[in-house]
Amino acid sequence: MRPEEPAQHARHTEPVPTLRPVKHARPRGTRRLKRPARPLGRGALALAVLPPLAAGVVWAMTSAPASGAPEPAGGAPAAAGPPAPLLTGSPRLYTPLANPDAYKQALKLTNSGTVGALREAAGIIRMVRTPHAVWYGDQSPEAVEKDARAVVRDAEIDGSMPVFALYNIPGRDCSNYSGGGAANTAEYKAWIDGVARGIGKHDALIVLEPDSLALVPSDCGQDDAQGTKTAARYEEVNHAVNTFAALRRTRVYLDTGHAGWHDTASIVPRLVKGGIKTATGFYTNASNHQTDETNAWYGKLISSCLAYVEAGGKAESCPSQKGPRDAAQAWIDKNVTTPPSRMKHFITDTSRNSKGPWTPPAGKYTDPQDWCNPPGRGLGARPTTRTGDPLHDAKLWIKTPGESDGLCLRGTQGPKDPERDTVDPKAGDWFPDQALELVRLASPPILPGRPE
Repeated sequence: MRPEEPAQHARHTEPVPTLRPVKHARPRGTRRLKRPARPLGRGALALAVLPPLAAGVVWAMTSAPASGAPEPAGGAPAAAGPPAPLLTGSPRLYTPLANPDAYKQALKLTNSGTVGALREAAGIIRMVRTPHAVWYGDQSPEAVEKDARAVVRDAEIDGSMPVFALYNIPGRDCSNYSGGGAANTAEYKAWIDGVARGIGKHDALIVLEPDSLALVPSDCGQDDAQGTKTAARYEEVNHAVNTFAALRRTRVYLDTGHAGWHDTASIVPRLVKGGIKTATGFYTNASNHQTDETNAWYGKLISSCLAYVEAGGKAESCPSQKGPRDAAQAWIDKNVTTPPSRMKHFITDTSRNSKGPWTPPAGKYTDPQDWCNPPGRGLGARPTTRTGDPLHDAKLWIKTPGESDGLCLRGTQGPKDPERDTVDPKAGDWFPDQALELVRLASPPILPGRPE
């Protein structure tokens, strides 16, 4: 990835054509470009960089379950209710090796010698030792096959299930902050086939292409009059769905953006075109900050609308997540008779949502970019496949907490983020200030007890 350019629309990967401002360019979406996944290691290795005494203190702090999120013998945090049906019997969730800069930050904190700094170092390490997604994008088919195979084999030894966030769709992110991806449909299909060969017969959960359906080429002025690129997008997503659905132990979920973006009636037709009938389900809030309650309600409405459409109804009749809940629930009770076991299930991203969405100061910015490294956010619920909701398969950390969303200028000329008075790291790089915010404001707390 190349350094940021000090321009309002700086890019984070290969140069891309400058986009004309368009009415439907995404104002509230999620953008990120991940580094290639690294070989996996064990949690104890995270402490090897620390001085012996500090390592002992940090180990003591991070070995116990986080307050508010007790962990059963299987390793996944417990919650009220049974495991979601489609994930019954699944192994615990997989933890990849963290961004090395997280350990550098922890080492720097321990060098201060204060109890508060040691606790913060422990919080950083505890955060990166929590299960989160392995991101792939921009590798060759051969490289991604090799990497995926290494992960699933490591996970099998570890008795866990990896979550793969695949991010290589052509025209990714409308060529904005996380632009890049495969050059064309044929290249993308070959890449997906490489991931599938790497996974093989192993357990895996696929978060397929964040923003691929919530932000199609026609949404940002990239398409021609015939809709060629948008049609290709649906072909690409369908190929991926069919490929992963053919694997015996792989579950694949499709993109819906988040509850502050598309209405239910808007996203459901896109899911249908994207192959939701064949997919395991869908996901919401990837890299965003909507609350658990909001995500669960949005997921329920989408699942209900999909069942209604499957039975012959029209998506435009489905209630919006932004309308009165009593009226929406009454509509569901009247129009949806499909049992939850036969409805499409969903997963949610809880990596940074404990404080909900950021509300920018009124009138301060021409483009607040409320999705982009918002201040004052905290870690959300620990990843788990036990949600207590028959439609809600899992709460996951899809976005890697502590990594930047990109250069956030909020409509200014930059180069500093005016809300933080600093130059934000490029997308996917470690952001120490944000990492500390997430740890300090985590709910439930990332460490047991309270700061002294």
